[in-house]
Amino acid sequence: MAFNLNEFRGNLVGDGARPNLFSVQMAFPGITPDGAAAADKVQFMAKAAQLPGSTVGTVPMYYFGREVKFAGNRTFADWTLQIINDEDFIIRYALEEWMNSINSHEGNLRDPNAVNQLGYTTDAQVTQFGKAGDVLKQYQFVGMFPVDIAPIDLDWGSNDSIEEYSVTFAYQYWISDTTS
Repeated sequence: MAFNLNEFRGNLVGDGARPNLFSVQMAFPGITPDGAAAADKVQFMAKAAQLPGSTVGTVPMYYFGREVKFAGNRTFADWTLQIINDEDFIIRYALEEWMNSINSHEGNLRDPNAVNQLGYTTDAQVTQFGKAGDVLKQYQFVGMFPVDIAPIDLDWGSNDSIEEYSVTFAYQYWISDTTS
């Protein structure tokens, strides 16, 4: 088959989806002080995210010396957000309090209001937009909680820059607007 630029362009719907046209909406659990204010800001301060993936494992069985593979269980990799930090630190404070309610720094205890998963998990949504502002795809992360808040690097030589940090979440599963 010869290279045909017009066929390629004809198959690239809408000139291709753009990775910079997305939004993140995330709730914070009720145990998180200032969680509502932090949730309002996430849609503006979430600089980078991912549309999720998933993996179906394999179960190998052996029959007469030959490996036969069967479909296994689905697993979901952690989800990471890159957050822009502003001077009110409200998102970072809320994330730190959220993690502290799951397991406190000093006492190694869980907040009594977060004893079960329903007390410390929440849902989030990432939406991919088209260039005309239309929704192309939506994913909802169900039962998520933070497992890692990255450090913020400080440096006297970092002029003309804004702090950023990443947050990694574990979650139970995702659903999308096109999967059941």
